[in-house]
Amino acid sequence: MKAVCLLSGGVDSATALAVARRDGFETYALSFDYNQRHSIELEAARRIARHLGARDHKILKIDLRAFGGSALTADLDVPKARRRDEIETGIPITYVPARNTVFLSLALAWAEVLGAFDIFIGVNAVDYSGYPDCRPEFIQAFERVANLATRAGVEHPPGTQGFTIHTPLIRLTKGGIIRLGIELGVDFSLSHSCYDPAGAKACGLCDSCLIRRAGFAEAGVEDPVEYVR
Repeated sequence: MKAVCLLSGGVDSATALAVARRDGFETYALSFDYNQRHSIELEAARRIARHLGARDHKILKIDLRAFGGSALTADLDVPKARRRDEIETGIPITYVPARNTVFLSLALAWAEVLGAFDIFIGVNAVDYSGYPDCRPEFIQAFERVANLATRAGVEHPPGTQGFTIHTPLIRLTKGGIIRLGIELGVDFSLSHSCYDPAGAKACGLCDSCLIRRAGFAEAGVEDPVEYVR
């Protein structure tokens, strides 16, 4: 069985890739160079794909900075040192318009070419920072689109359900994700989560860093990534 796995280079996508491997899939990792501020994550994605034995790893270049609208793709400040209640309220400026819809659409295209009916994405509805495209409702809707809008979805073999979007982390806390990743042999020193890195170091204060650090604390494991502060 083949599966396309979205791989950003962070904790969640690395763990989702490891789950796909555990479940017996031949994994095809897909990352995106979308002209993001934190493009260092692509080096982490390369390391993780090698580490977890992906059959192939593609980095697809698309320029979402042409649209902007996000602190990750425009000259806008990345929020820093926000309280937990602030992080959990509203949709933050680091939301990239329609990003997961775009990413899943391209993953679907590759899956159709590969003859794969399984796509893994590391979205999470617990520590998700208010992103609307990380919710179960979105995933369910996209899975329906996948089976309506593709030749493979319409003509899938009898007795099969067509495309499945796997979200193995969607109900886990960040600490639970980290514990699962460690159980599956993920080396989190290879990962990168920061939205506003200083060279190879994570800033330590953006929402993504704060959620990551809290997750490692919850898991009772030392975070192996180096922070500026």
